Amino acid sequence: MTEQLHCELISQETVYDLVDRLAAKIRDSGYKPDLVVAISRGGFTPARVLCDVLGLFNLTSIRVVHYRKAAVHEQQAYVKYPLCMDIAGQRILLVDDVNDTGDTLEVARAHLEGLGPTEVRIAVLHEKTGSPVVAEYVAETLDEWRWLIYPWAVVEDVGGFLREMTPAPEDAGQAAGWLHETYGLQLPDSQIERLLSLVRLGQE
Repeated sequence: MTEQLHCELISQETVYDLVDRLAAKIRDSGYKPDLVVAISRGGFTPARVLCDVLGLFNLTSIRVVHYRKAAVHEQQAYVKYPLCMDIAGQRILLVDDVNDTGDTLEVARAHLEGLGPTEVRIAVLHEKTGSPVVAEYVAETLDEWRWLIYPWAVVEDVGGFLREMTPAPEDAGQAAGWLHETYGLQLPDSQIERLLSLVRLGQE
């Protein structure tokens, strides 16, 4: 039996609204980054759109992943794809979609600060209260925990849920009912059909 998980599907329109809020806060603060660094993969789209709204063109990325220590259940983050460029003396804006546990942002900021920039500030679409890392720029703070599914993560997250469904759904309607009951998600049948097709392809 799948454990119930409270999920929220974030629309593309909401993403643009959140980025507009971030951009306004950055402008009001007077911070003018020389380089925007996205944390892949979740930070790719927010960082790109934020750059467009702010009129910035220097954008790159780093990749932070998690691994499990031997005999320890908790995950630890590390930089898999580091920043391979000189940022000494530059103002850096580090961008991700969500600040949840803070692990990814903590490791990413430490990595960048080790390269000698003037300053590193963090911008996120959502920040969950209780994170030990506090971003300088937050579009929306979440007091009640839930799993956020952004447009760029629907295939990964919802597709993963559908792969867990036992027995496998017979059609989109059955899958839709299960997703709503188990995760509180409501998706159009056309989108569920597409996800089911991708799941089936992955099983071949």
